[in-house]
Amino acid sequence: MKLNDKVIVITGASSGIGKSLAIECAKRGATVVLAARQYVTLCVITQDIERRYQTKALAVQCDVTIEDDCAQLIKQTLITFGKIDVLINNAGISMRALFKDVDLKVLKSLMDVNFWGTVYCTKYALPEITKTKGSIVGVSSIAGYKGLPGRAGYSASKFAMNGFLDALRVENLKTGVHVLTACPGFTASNIRNTALNKEGVEQRESTLEEDKMMTADQVAKVIVDGIENRSRTLVLTLQGKLTVLLSKLLPAFLDKMVYNVFAKEKNPLLR
Repeated sequence: MKLNDKVIVITGASSGIGKSLAIECAKRGATVVLAARQYVTLCVITQDIERRYQTKALAVQCDVTIEDDCAQLIKQTLITFGKIDVLINNAGISMRALFKDVDLKVLKSLMDVNFWGTVYCTKYALPEITKTKGSIVGVSSIAGYKGLPGRAGYSASKFAMNGFLDALRVENLKTGVHVLTACPGFTASNIRNTALNKEGVEQRESTLEEDKMMTADQVAKVIVDGIENRSRTLVLTLQGKLTVLLSKLLPAFLDKMVYNVFAKEKNPLLR
């Protein structure tokens, strides 16, 4: 499925992978609808996309934790462009705190954004995507395959997201709707700077080596290729693929490996 003249809705599009996805889709001739809470930032990005790639773009202020916002996002897209071909559920936040220390409101916040944001947007977009036999995409994580220390809420939300998309895929085997679960590994983006600490406050720094990670642009290209190819699942990076494989073959060994990796991060939570 080529993206030329397709209408693509992208949540969490104001930065990171979401912004890169919008640009990559626009490069391929798609009409893009950018959704996020930062409306002014979205407007700047959409104007730049229209100028640089000679395609249509729309900014919609949307907090994916609010069901009505998600319904209005889909409604405004239909009013403006008349159809939806692809929904990319990209909005997400992370955390960094051991479960024994964390305020439970942090876990609730992550589930509201990462899981319920995906559910809400998909619920309202699915009837339209069924008409166009288009795609529903979830930008998940390797953390949806392997629980990561200090990221219990993040891992739980991504496991839930993966299960939801997996069930949705089976339900739509005969409808023509394509469901893609994309699982990047560590990506150089803003997500660790905005990750919530044990009190639910953004930590505003990365504790990992960002320069050794895939860039958001690289991740976006792989995901958009996956949409065009109607791929089922994408697991990015060699480290990610090994993690998924070892979680099935040598789970106890993987536990130790993951512990050692996170014990070496800056200001480690594990000692």
